[in-house]
Amino acid sequence: MTLLPRSLAARVITISTIWAIVTLVIIATFVSALFREASERGFDNLLSANLFNLVASIGAGDDGRLTGHPELGDPRYLVPNSGWYWSVEAIAAGLTGSLRSDSMLAPIASPSTITSPFDGSFQRRYAADGPDGQNVAVLETEVVLGGADRIARYRVTGNLDELESEISAFNRQLYTYLALFGLGMVAINAAAILFGLRPLRQVREALSSVREGVAKRLDGAFPSEIEPLANETNALIESNRRILERSRTQVGNLAHSLKTPLAVLINEGRSIGGKKGQLIEEQTGAMKQQIDHYLQRARMAAQRGSVVFRAPVDPLAQRMVRVMAKLNPDLDIAYEAKAQPVFAGEQEDLEEIVGNLLENAMKWGRGQVRVTLADIDGDPSAFEIIIEDDGPGIPEGKAREALLRGRRLDETKPGTGLGLAIVADIVSEYEGNLALERSELGGLKVVVRLRKAA
Repeated sequence: MTLLPRSLAARVITISTIWAIVTLVIIATFVSALFREASERGFDNLLSANLFNLVASIGAGDDGRLTGHPELGDPRYLVPNSGWYWSVEAIAAGLTGSLRSDSMLAPIASPSTITSPFDGSFQRRYAADGPDGQNVAVLETEVVLGGADRIARYRVTGNLDELESEISAFNRQLYTYLALFGLGMVAINAAAILFGLRPLRQVREALSSVREGVAKRLDGAFPSEIEPLANETNALIESNRRILERSRTQVGNLAHSLKTPLAVLINEGRSIGGKKGQLIEEQTGAMKQQIDHYLQRARMAAQRGSVVFRAPVDPLAQRMVRVMAKLNPDLDIAYEAKAQPVFAGEQEDLEEIVGNLLENAMKWGRGQVRVTLADIDGDPSAFEIIIEDDGPGIPEGKAREALLRGRRLDETKPGTGLGLAIVADIVSEYEGNLALERSELGGLKVVVRLRKAA
């Protein structure tokens, strides 16, 4: 299972954000290292310059005492315990005295030359603890002043804590500025990506319009990268439309080609008369109904592979209830619309469903029929049509048998036994649900659940 999100925009933004973070971390590390190197080099150069100045400023008098007044030009050498000190000490018998800066209130211990040896320039560097506990860097050299018995030790120190504090302050500013830059870069990058992907959203909206039947093709000005996709999709839509039209034409041609032979057979059956003529007429009529039914199913199958149609349910149901009420004036027909759904299918199929169920209810109802149109709790993508009557209903355990083609549970009523079977087939084609239950009115309650148009 991939760790990346399913959204293409989220994937690109996530990858670019990770790359930006990695890049900024590398930049921050590199710049921080360069600054530290430059700061330490500048710190060492400053100590070296002060040491040379100190050596040039202090010498030995005729009496063998150290003399001189160095001017290092840094006020920190005047502030007590600043961490910036200088000192000159006599370390040979022919030289006496010692000098040190005003900032140095106590001497700093010098390690042995074994642990901190002199380099080729006869200098050595080491870290030490200052008089006030500071961490200081010491640069030291020894100079012969006029004779082998006149050797002086020159030392200058710098406050390493100040150096680390400056580096830390720089790093904090660096990280703050890079973080702000990174946030801005990610925001701008995300905005650019979302803007760049807008044409895909336009394609999706155009496809949604085609699927809902609002448009027949993808219309709009698309970028050159998206335009071939839109053109291919339009070609596919047009191909499906032609296939659908060709299928409907062939279905219509078949229906017309069979209509005349069936009419001839029905007329022949009537002219023959008697039981044989009645049998021919009944079987030919059954053939006609079967052919109409399967032609209807072929039409629905062709339609399902194409664009989804839309049919408002309430106006159609009201119209069919009014027609049935006029044809059955002795029945009390109640109609209630608790919702205004739009059926995701063709109007003719919805008329076939409602018409067959109403006809069945009118045939079996004794005095009352109730039709209800409502949404389904917990499923906003579907709706239900409920048709109830106060007739005898269907015996328990016979519901499945009632849906079989041509099966009639009561031979005393006229009909072919195809009504509920036709409804069940149409509902199945639309991936809906058909349920036969006991009504509160005492008769049959038919519940049909179908999908709404998006």
